[in-house]
Amino acid sequence: MPYQSINGVNLFYELKGNLEADETVAFFNGVMASTSSWAFQVPVFEKLGFKILLHDFKGQLMSEKPKGPYSFKEHAKEAKELMDSLGIKKVHIVGTSYGGEVAMRFAMDYPEYVKSISVIDSVSELDEVLKYFVEGWKALAESKDGEKFFFGMMPSIYGNDFIKENLAMLKERATALKSVSKDYFEGQVILYETFRDDVYMTNELNKIKCPALIVCGEEDILKPRKFSKIMADNISNSEFAIIPSSGHVTIFEKPNVLNSILLGFIIKNK
Repeated sequence: MPYQSINGVNLFYELKGNLEADETVAFFNGVMASTSSWAFQVPVFEKLGFKILLHDFKGQLMSEKPKGPYSFKEHAKEAKELMDSLGIKKVHIVGTSYGGEVAMRFAMDYPEYVKSISVIDSVSELDEVLKYFVEGWKALAESKDGEKFFFGMMPSIYGNDFIKENLAMLKERATALKSVSKDYFEGQVILYETFRDDVYMTNELNKIKCPALIVCGEEDILKPRKFSKIMADNISNSEFAIIPSSGHVTIFEKPNVLNSILLGFIIKNK
């Protein structure tokens, strides 16, 4: 499996699509996710001839999990250095949730690398409800019980219709988490603490000058649309889209609608 040592930390990555393409799309994962979580997006971008870079942040499933605390600046710097090691100098970044927050930090710190960012179901600050959702997740992760963890966090991330229509699949995911390595949960705890303590960046969003697409699931109760509106209002060159009947995990719940929006935005900004 492909790993790259960045600042002494082994990061798992994948390169897909047309490796000779001039246009690269980098996908930045949600906190619980891995590179495989983009299964509904990658084939569409491959079909249109993009080079595709995926990687797990440190602390995530396939990458190394050094002791925390981490920071969003570190994640952005490590993503930049991974791109440097692969000879990638310009990217369109698509990030969901935690990955969207890293995408915004990346666009602030390394604007010369960024053609566009697409930020899905993310925030630039916390309120008390979100803070305590995360505290609940942290307690679940500390139990290292995969099934308990999944069912505990499930209602906060998936929309009502998606849960009703896909309950059998979701139960399979819960069962699969029972066999995940215990260090996955240790990494999750560090990532939740990073989010809780370091996601505050609203007052810096005016530094983002590249085209930005802000997307939110209409039924996202974890990171509701008020947070996306804050980002759209504070990023000068932004577009804002709401996807109906979707909870927090828009990349799974409404992939066809999301892909149409992402592709239109990225192709427009090639």
